[in-house]
Amino acid sequence: MPLKFTKMHGAGNDFVVIDGVRQTVALSPEQIRFMADRHFGVGCDQLLLVEKSRRDDADFRYRIFNADGGEVEQCGNGARCFVRFVHEKKLTGKKEIVVETKSGLISPRLEDDGRVTVNMGAPIFAPAQIPFASESEAVMQPLEVAGQTVQITAVSMGNPHAVQVVDDAETAPVEIQGPLIERHARFPKRVNAGFMQIVDRAHIKLRVYERGTGETLSCGTGACAAVAAGIRRGLLDETVHVATRGGALTIHWAGAQAPVLLTGPAVTVFEGEINL
Repeated sequence: MPLKFTKMHGAGNDFVVIDGVRQTVALSPEQIRFMADRHFGVGCDQLLLVEKSRRDDADFRYRIFNADGGEVEQCGNGARCFVRFVHEKKLTGKKEIVVETKSGLISPRLEDDGRVTVNMGAPIFAPAQIPFASESEAVMQPLEVAGQTVQITAVSMGNPHAVQVVDDAETAPVEIQGPLIERHARFPKRVNAGFMQIVDRAHIKLRVYERGTGETLSCGTGACAAVAAGIRRGLLDETVHVATRGGALTIHWAGAQAPVLLTGPAVTVFEGEINL
């Protein structure tokens, strides 16, 4: 089955994007894993599928599949690529669109400078809604990992995150702790593990081990979660510049029930066709 796709990235977080509006797409988890494979397939952190919305109040439906073939709720870097994709494919002429996701509606907007801003909604700290097993709603939570206790903030940005503050992001134990936190028993739907170094109140460095994918060069929802956690702890200002291994993102959150705004690049790498 020949299938047309577009390879894109947002700050190094790379995607295979497929138009499910103009072509019929039905992919199995095995086919998604094949396409995501960097040696035998195309190679990507996530596969993004653009579909017609099932709702009257949304322009498109946005589906996200991790490299392991599993469908997930949200991806901020992918959302930016999504809005650039639908513009380049002339599926819409709107600068700002409303997009249906598994976790609700988001509103990405194409900026005049070529970057994309996404309204990611308000962060959720209530453990039951993340979901995270805890009898306390404290911002700081102890988590037992490989025989030691780390302090995390659990937060959902439409998908679950466990954020910890580290002294140095470059030397943080991402490869060791990341997979253990991802599958920790207290996170029944698994979790993305964030390792945040605070440079100053307006700058952080961040690495994220994503569930179903492993460490990526950038994670949009991870950046939102880290900044929201830092602001909630009183460590950061409302607007924060996030340095990831793949590039820079800007996050703004006014606190309380205000939405988190994610701004960053979205780049088309190449167009292709693969025979499945």
